[in-house]
Amino acid sequence: MTEQALLAGCLKNDPTSQRELYNRYSPKMLSVCYRFSNNREDAEDILQEGFIKVFTQINGFQNKGSFEGWVRKIIIHTCINFLKRNKKFRESIDLEQATYLATKEETLPSIMQARQVIECIRLLPLGYKTVLNLYALEGYSHKEIAIMLEIEESTSRSQYTRAKVMLESILLKKKIIEQPREQLNWVAALKK
Repeated sequence: MTEQALLAGCLKNDPTSQRELYNRYSPKMLSVCYRFSNNREDAEDILQEGFIKVFTQINGFQNKGSFEGWVRKIIIHTCINFLKRNKKFRESIDLEQATYLATKEETLPSIMQARQVIECIRLLPLGYKTVLNLYALEGYSHKEIAIMLEIEESTSRSQYTRAKVMLESILLKKKIIEQPREQLNWVAALKK
């Protein structure tokens, strides 16, 4: 079934089309939810809530950009709302505390598997992994993140800086990379 046919069916609340749309996009969207949550149960709850929003707001899709991108945006906002609603996003750090940390974007070794990086990201404190996901993987600016999470822009920047350093430490500890400041480009690895 084509995407256009699926959309037409979903606009008519056709259960077969809705099931097909869910089956087509839920695996990718579950991985997005999983990156933001602390466990699989939360990720599945967020996914269900997100798809309810997709189906109730589907008439708002205006065929501008990809449908998958539109679904992804709804899922990400559902993740953020879940974190806020459950008061799970309350970790902050002052920019001054992060200034001593050197930052540079780097590239992962070709043998790095996205699954390993995701598992390491999941070990980060919630605030760090949320900002890392939004900035590095989803492409939001620190200003946009600050608005979404209701934090200061400097907090977003500092959490991203700390997240990168902490992630590198975890990757070293798990022997996924061999030396400090080894080329780390989790964006490329995770977007494969």
